[in-house]
Amino acid sequence: MIFVPYFVGERSRESARLGEGEVVEPPLPEGPAQRRLAVLYEALAARVQAAARPRVQVGDCTAALGVMAGLQRRGLDPWLIWLDAHGDFNTWQTTPSGFLGGMPLAMLAGLGEQTVMQALGLRPLGAERILLAGARDLDPGERDNLARARVPLVTVEELAGRPPPPGPVYVHLDVDVVNLSEMPAVDYPAPGGPAAAEVRAALDHVFAEAEVAAFSVTGWNPEQHGSERSRATAEALVRGLVD
Repeated sequence: MIFVPYFVGERSRESARLGEGEVVEPPLPEGPAQRRLAVLYEALAARVQAAARPRVQVGDCTAALGVMAGLQRRGLDPWLIWLDAHGDFNTWQTTPSGFLGGMPLAMLAGLGEQTVMQALGLRPLGAERILLAGARDLDPGERDNLARARVPLVTVEELAGRPPPPGPVYVHLDVDVVNLSEMPAVDYPAPGGPAAAEVRAALDHVFAEAEVAAFSVTGWNPEQHGSERSRATAEALVRGLVD
């Protein structure tokens, strides 16, 4: 497993580590978050490119840019299945907070903030190659962005019964897709959501039926209340998938 213990370029997620493996920890420059993330994800991309079956634990969803860059450098053009309570599809024009962590899926689709994409040499994905599963907390402008881009949205239950796309697939899981009773220690809690067992069933279906080229998981926040409960849930969610 590859471990990236950073939250938007700041090292803070060391104690959320789920397993042994290589830690991505290059010296990061001073300056804006985009500059730091470009260096961090360049190092991540190099490790993903060299791995046969990359399994990556990350501190926030922007790290998916580094994973995708590594896959593209291996000559792959993967589909993307993104499980998340949020859409991560804001741009600078729609974000109510200015938080980069709410933008990575839009970045991958070629929308909005593109600084890190360009630094990594990333080719944007067509919306038809993206599947967003479990999103239930969408900002109004973000919802409009998704509709205009025609990104397919499905429930976790629907994902568990959906035929996989043809060819290589990159699966990204943000553990906040799970309901708060089982995953309380998250940065941006979203009421409702599926049980952990439902999410695991969807993952098992995808891993059994699709050609999974890479898997990444965004962990919980170990500083939040309910961290131990969240760790146990996360361990059950990815057991056997990150080995």
